[in-house]
Amino acid sequence: MKVLIVDDEQNVLDVMKMLGEWDTQGITKILEANRGEEAKKWVEKEAPEIIFTDIKMPGINGLELMEWLDTISYQGKVIFLTGYHDYSYMRQAIKHNSFDYLLKPIEANVFNEILAEAVKAWKKDYVKSSSTEERYTYNKIVTDAYAGVTFDLLGLIPSLPEAERYDMKLLSFYHMHYSEPEIESLANKLSGQKLGNAYSLLTDHNLSLVVTLKNEWITIEKWLNEHIKSKVRIVASEAPQPLANLPEVFRELKKKLDENQYRTVYQATHLEHVNRMQDIVSYVDNYYMEDISLEQLSNLFFMSREHISRKFKQETGLTLSKYVTKLRIDQAKYWLSETDETIYTISLMLGYQDEKFFSKLFKKITSYTPFEYRNEKKEVMK
Repeated sequence: MKVLIVDDEQNVLDVMKMLGEWDTQGITKILEANRGEEAKKWVEKEAPEIIFTDIKMPGINGLELMEWLDTISYQGKVIFLTGYHDYSYMRQAIKHNSFDYLLKPIEANVFNEILAEAVKAWKKDYVKSSSTEERYTYNKIVTDAYAGVTFDLLGLIPSLPEAERYDMKLLSFYHMHYSEPEIESLANKLSGQKLGNAYSLLTDHNLSLVVTLKNEWITIEKWLNEHIKSKVRIVASEAPQPLANLPEVFRELKKKLDENQYRTVYQATHLEHVNRMQDIVSYVDNYYMEDISLEQLSNLFFMSREHISRKFKQETGLTLSKYVTKLRIDQAKYWLSETDETIYTISLMLGYQDEKFFSKLFKKITSYTPFEYRNEKKEVMK
């Protein structure tokens, strides 16, 4: 960080340079000027983060320097140097939003306290400014994709957790609702938990895009339900898509919105139900090597067998038995290609007591017997 000290009295410059705890506050460069004109040149050349300036100086005084800093949208912190008898000037300084003032003669403790506070405030504002700038950049990239023009895919990737495909949904707020603060809060939640991100369209403040990892939408639904009181329409893409397909996804979502193919946010009771179905799928994902039946799930999750059967297929696209079989065969493929376990042992570990039954099932699904599959993989690896 850089500090500029502006004062027409050289002894004041020398005292401040001597008293300042510069290293402690991370100040790497101290600039000095005897006149306001010289100070302007330093600001344009070095862009110091903090400026200490005397109010009363020949030529351009401290207040006039502050006015000039306002015209160039200076983002640093300005501390005025003044005497007790210059209180009338201090009232004007306050109007110009100076950070603080320092009375002459300068006391070391007071001076370093103000310096520390200015550094802390600048760092806080810098993080906020950088975050705002970064968010605008991401929103601009997404807006370009929405408009169908070339968009910066590589520039958007850092805003999301790594994945091959993402769930993408368009949020459509009713007119006269300014959604940016709420979408920014949602974006902070998703990015903080590494689940995804949310973007506002710069050309249409009623539209926002939410991009998440697969199967994480229930988290967004809960947040929307709790934080957004106005109605919001949700338009979903057919399936998870690579980020590179964003323009195509937007075309699909816009078409659906135009054709009124949307829904509103789930109510809390429905969300609880959806969450329970995800818990059931998660349970099956963890215990698929054991005997799992609709009866067992019904007892565990206090839902009817028929209801679980119907909703499970809606959630996964497969019946319970086919879903379990798929998980087991995928695991068998891994063990056959990556381990030396016998086919009999693999069948037992997967919950099949009959090796012949397992082999027939494996061939029916993969077109290979387990033995053929293992040999094929070994040939490929040679």
